[in-house]
Amino acid sequence: MKVGIIGASGYTGAELMRILHLHPRLELSYVAAKTQAGKKVGELYPHLHPYRDLVYEKFDPEIALEKAELHFICLPHGESMEVAPTLLKGNAKVIDLSADFRLSSAEVYEEWYGIAHSAPDYLGEAVYGIPELKRGEIEKARLIAVPGCYPTASLLALAPLLSNGCIEGNQVIVDAKSGVSGAGRGLTLDTHFPQCEASVKPYGVAQHRHIPEMEQYLGEMVGSPIGVVFTPHLIPMSRGILASAYARVDGRLKPEDLYELYKDFYQNKLFVVVLQEGEYPQTKAVCGSNYCHLGVKLDPRNGWAIITSAIDNLVKGASGQAVQCANIMAGWREEEGLEELGIFP
Repeated sequence: MKVGIIGASGYTGAELMRILHLHPRLELSYVAAKTQAGKKVGELYPHLHPYRDLVYEKFDPEIALEKAELHFICLPHGESMEVAPTLLKGNAKVIDLSADFRLSSAEVYEEWYGIAHSAPDYLGEAVYGIPELKRGEIEKARLIAVPGCYPTASLLALAPLLSNGCIEGNQVIVDAKSGVSGAGRGLTLDTHFPQCEASVKPYGVAQHRHIPEMEQYLGEMVGSPIGVVFTPHLIPMSRGILASAYARVDGRLKPEDLYELYKDFYQNKLFVVVLQEGEYPQTKAVCGSNYCHLGVKLDPRNGWAIITSAIDNLVKGASGQAVQCANIMAGWREEEGLEELGIFP
């Protein structure tokens, strides 16, 4: 299957190229970029030497539709919704890595992102691309909204508890740390080396744009609203997310029950690894891979479940999950091109 990447000069676009190089069924045939149009891939990313002479093109829908039948859109929020409808009308399939189609309400999108949604008719059609929870819908979709990196780590951590009705109350807490690549390739003061090196900094406290996304899909699991208290932190490393999720649980739940609950829930989910009791995830172990590692703990003193989750924000948190969705849409094994383990140390 021939595929295109639109917004291919950013980190997620580059990560898609790295993954596609070893994919046996997906052939990269089109790369578009706005600010880097006319440059060769090798000028930006020397590690992508198999594609070094491939030239970033200025996006043209007619050329895109001629060259590829499946498109990954790696544009910033606000730009994907201008591009996706054109491709869908041309009978292409679209996997969007921005936030533009993750929320079901245009009003909620406008509230959190500060811009009007120009393609609200597609919000009801878009399928949230988290394969472990939405596989059946992904199989039949033509428009996928790939989850954000923080929501991926957080939803995978909390899904077994909520899906099995194990929490008390209607709120959960997520404390998460992310490597600097999560901010994208653009230069900012906060991600400038002298600013972030040897420092940990919270940001977007109680107002991060991933909050409504998490609340929407956690609420779906229980059939009623769930509030998320979310605090993200920037940490001085390139890749990785570690999320610690906290939920008060039914007092009848025992520590051994919690572990078995998670093992059973993810029994046939290849890319989610529930670690042994007493083991906890580390970002280094999933670096460069499409795996999510989970550690589970029940504190019987106060009735809280503590679930820790580690992913690579550029792979399972973005490009790898996008390819996983593409495999499912095409009816292939979902692990095609994604079976590499993490790079350690």
